[in-house]
Order: sequence, then C-alpha cells, then structure tokens
Amino acid sequence: MSDYAHQRERMVRELIAARGVKDERVLAAMKKVPRHQFVNDSLRIQAYGDHALPIGAGQTISQPYIVARMTELLEVGPEHSVLEVGTGSGYQTAVLALLARRVYSLELVPELVQTAIPRMRQLGLDNVKIQVFDGSVGWSEWAPYDRILVTAGAPKVPEPLLGQLAPGGALLVPEGRLNTQRLVLYRKSARGEIRRREGEAVAFVPLLGRHGWKTGK
Repeated sequence: MSDYAHQRERMVRELIAARGVKDERVLAAMKKVPRHQFVNDSLRIQAYGDHALPIGAGQTISQPYIVARMTELLEVGPEHSVLEVGTGSGYQTAVLALLARRVYSLELVPELVQTAIPRMRQLGLDNVKIQVFDGSVGWSEWAPYDRILVTAGAPKVPEPLLGQLAPGGALLVPEGRLNTQRLVLYRKSARGEIRRREGEAVAFVPLLGRHGWKTGK
C-alpha cells in the first residue's frame, strides 16, 4: 500500500468515521479518491489533514469531513443522477461519481474546469460531465435530478434548483450569510411538496451568480 493510501485510511478512520460518518459507501469512496491529486504539489503534504486548502481563483477544496458529511446527508444511490453546483477542484465531484449513476457539475471559474476535467479522465470517471456555467440557475438540459449538491454558500436556496429537483429527490445547500452558513436539506415529495430541515454550521466560499451572491464582497 502506498504512503498516500495509508494517509487516506487514517484520514477516513480518524477524521471522518470517528466524527460520526457511518455510511459505508461514502467511507469507501473517501478511501479511494486520491485527494493529493486535487491540490497543488506544494500542498500535497497537507492533503489528508482535516482542513480546507486553496485551489486558486479564491476558491478552496473543502475539508474531508465536510465532503463526507454532505455526501452522507444527501444519501446518493447508484441509480441516482446528481447535479453538483460548484465543481472547484473536482474532489467532491469524484466522490459523487463513485456513488451515483451520473454526475453533472457546474463551475463559474473556467481555469478550475480546465484542471478538473483531466482529473476525471485520469481517474477513469467517465460518468461525469462538467461545464463552465452559472450553477445558481442549474442545468436544465439534464433535469430533473435525483440529488443536487451545492458546494458554496448561498443567501437562500436558488429557486431554479428546486425546480430541477425530481419528485422524491433531495437537495443540500449551505444557506446563510456571506461567511457563515448552515447546511439545509430540502426534500421534494412525490407530489412536489418541499420540506426543509436545517443542520450544522459551516463556512463556505460564496455562491456567485444570478440566484446567489452578486459579488464576492
């Protein structure tokens, strides 16, 4: 086993499972995705610590616990089509790709997409489609989605995303202020009724776009 594989094992055991994440499929995906390949070479030594790291363009790769926690809350099944809003480095995208049937991911920053797409190819993840676009308006071409994950903080849930959520689907979004939010899980019933449940406090970079924050300030 490589040194990085050992570090992933320890990360999952000590930083994720020990903090209460129990979903075996999520834990297995976190053990498999090489987080060190999603950060700059100079930061690889920090890749398996439980902290966010800069990835350029004012964006970050989320701490491993938060990635695992959000993935577990979303309850992604192998039959699901997932929309991810905020590709970033592609790390969360890769975790979702190991769990879902298909992942569609939107990112506003072109240079992040230019590095995320080759990473998907290198990992053999051929069930992912990534595009440069305002994620706050969603991706109507492939809707509806069984699961939607927003990986940036929004003032409130973008209405277009609720519209693109399939009946029986779930949407997870960090909602709140510019610098602090809470995880909010939305569920849509078979009849289209929306239920909202507020969860733990988090801190994400702002979701920019038509239905997010207008600027990063």
